[in-house]
Amino acid sequence: MKTRAITGFFFIIVMLASVLLGHWVFGVFYLLLSLLCLNEFYSLIKQTGISPNQGTGMLAGSGIYTTFALVTANDALYHQWPFLIVIIIIGVFAQELFKKTPAPFTNLAYTFLGLILTTIPFTFFHALAYLPGDFNFHYPLAFLLMLWSNDTGAYLTGRAFGKHKLFERHSPKKTWEGFIGGVAIAAGVGLIISHFFIELDWSQWVIMAVLIGTVGTMGDLVESMFKRSINVKDSGGILPGHGGLLDRFDGLFLAAPVVFTYLYLISK
Repeated sequence: MKTRAITGFFFIIVMLASVLLGHWVFGVFYLLLSLLCLNEFYSLIKQTGISPNQGTGMLAGSGIYTTFALVTANDALYHQWPFLIVIIIIGVFAQELFKKTPAPFTNLAYTFLGLILTTIPFTFFHALAYLPGDFNFHYPLAFLLMLWSNDTGAYLTGRAFGKHKLFERHSPKKTWEGFIGGVAIAAGVGLIISHFFIELDWSQWVIMAVLIGTVGTMGDLVESMFKRSINVKDSGGILPGHGGLLDRFDGLFLAAPVVFTYLYLISK
């Protein structure tokens, strides 16, 4: 428990610093984080005997994240760069042609699944900071605060009141009471945030919190389904007491694209 608490404390400090120290630190930090998550995903898949194109996949992840990071930073010099992603995708297929494996399309499928599951969500999370135009840490910081409050609220209310299983087949400990409590607490944090960050009306911050709580929980369940399908308990051991990076960011993977879409639509 002590190890978990110490790891959690330093994890929060690092995450807050990544958002508050300016756009260069923000961009580079989440590039590295997305690559670490992608590498963790590929390493887990390899334990099952499947051989995703790890090197090419990592290169593709770097290219995809960097391209969209530059575009969302509103630099007109890079608006043509997304076309380079076509070359990256061709490269993944080309590498598989030279490998002698019995299931090439299984390898390709998991190579691209890793990119979809880890790299793409972080590009959406990065883009949150540029919704107002120039870099603004309010949206990504609010996202993290509401995501953490949902996780903590779900855990505490689930332990105190949980009786009805939410999705026992994939996550036996999750309950409807915990889910509702987590979303409610995240909404309360969203209401508090509305008094400090005035970009949105209080109701829009609360809607954002509900989306994070609902879709983030789905992301947690999907990651649990993935781990059960390959028979592992934790996705890794990089965070003592907390498991791997996929365990820590499973809520972000599905919630970030949904929240970005919502904020983009209401801002337009």
